[in-house]
Amino acid sequence: GYRVSLQGNFFGRNHTYITFPEYNPRKHIKLDPPLNIQSNATASKCQIWWSVPWYLVDILQYELQYKEYSMSWEIALNKTLPSSLPQIEIEATELRSGIVYVARVRCKVSENEDSYHSQWSEWSQTTEFERAGVLELFEKNLNTRTMQFLFIPLSFGIVLYLFWNCKLSSRYCCFLTSGQKACPALTFPHQLLSFSRSIICTMGILR
Repeated sequence: GYRVSLQGNFFGRNHTYITFPEYNPRKHIKLDPPLNIQSNATASKCQIWWSVPWYLVDILQYELQYKEYSMSWEIALNKTLPSSLPQIEIEATELRSGIVYVARVRCKVSENEDSYHSQWSEWSQTTEFERAGVLELFEKNLNTRTMQFLFIPLSFGIVLYLFWNCKLSSRYCCFLTSGQKACPALTFPHQLLSFSRSIICTMGILR
């Protein structure tokens, strides 16, 4: 360890004051705040994660602070994470639907670590999230399913129309300039193949 002392001139005389008789830098650490804080909110929960240097992952503990966007940090909610994993989940019951929230996190060396000791770091940058409403998700899924169910019979009807139209026109033939005959009915397989491909692509998009 080290001995830290302060010297000064008071009333014309030099004085030395011993501030820390035995100072150990490993016990007085202040870390940089976590980086790259991000979030993802659904109707059931909100996931928040961040990054720290890999060599510190196992010895850190974190404190999360979050609040409604329009409120002050003085009335924000705090959560101390039970593990050293740089992530946390907030249950949907703790969030109000349709409200934008903002969160930040700070870190320090875990209390269970004997080799090092530190104070809390500064707060990280913030991340914003909003809980998705259950009604909004239901309407989105309903619209997708409705489009799928309507598209199938509509596509089948168009196929029948093309087939019936080509069947009627198969009685008539047209002459090319070379004198060879070409039957319009022969173009039906190509039309059907092209239309089938468009159906498959559209169904893939709807899913």
